[in-house]
Amino acid sequence: MLSKVREADGTMARTLGHRRGPLVPAAFLLSMLLVGGCAQPAEVDGAKGSGQPQPSAPTAAGSASATGSAAGQTTQGRPAGCSTNDTDQTVPTRSPADLKWMTYQTSLLPASPTAGPLKVEGPVWSCFARTPLGAVLALHAISAKLGGSDWNVVTEKQLARGPGRDQFIARRSKNADNNKTGAPGSDGTHLGFRVLTATKDQVTTMVLMRTTDGTYVTLTVSTVWEDGDWKLRPTLTGSITEGITTVSGTDGFVLWGAGNGSPSAS
Repeated sequence: MLSKVREADGTMARTLGHRRGPLVPAAFLLSMLLVGGCAQPAEVDGAKGSGQPQPSAPTAAGSASATGSAAGQTTQGRPAGCSTNDTDQTVPTRSPADLKWMTYQTSLLPASPTAGPLKVEGPVWSCFARTPLGAVLALHAISAKLGGSDWNVVTEKQLARGPGRDQFIARRSKNADNNKTGAPGSDGTHLGFRVLTATKDQVTTMVLMRTTDGTYVTLTVSTVWEDGDWKLRPTLTGSITEGITTVSGTDGFVLWGAGNGSPSAS
């Protein structure tokens, strides 16, 4: 676990243990905390329950099968070799029936053989369904790579173009890479999500995580459809997350691996 983090201007932040509230050590959150100016989690009441997702066995990143159109062809603007079923535009109220878990360093990341990622090229996991679920899966796959040494290639290919990405690059380049080692899931747990807004071109999602000390933390992240796939959209200040809060439980979130959206599912 990191004992310190660097502020976006390159100065050292206060020791984590001296900060009010928890600071999540998961690789998924590292770049959000660093590039977002070490955002201070705000405590929020009203979320209750202790339901836990029941993940399937983790799947190695390279085991995701690439499916879709023949090589060299594109489908409705999709990259070559990428084709998905985009008919289900409903906001997810339960975990996908074909949920799988993929590993990246210490992160266990949700995935689906139908909603994505369908293409795995090193740290770049791509080809997600143009659906709200596809967007949720994409934000997990992309965000987890921004704290370590893969951040540059992932940023180039999977962050939306614009001033937000420019600011992210400028700030992230001042911070040291943090490549995590250890058992999958040892650095925090992805519990679930809540889709806040959704169209075919933009989805904003609140992600629920549990820290190693048992604290529940939520982050709000936006994705946009660009160049035939979902990309993360940083804020204008270069932060990946639009907000970080702590909550008291899983109430109101769809839990990964649960049979439905109920927070009591186990």
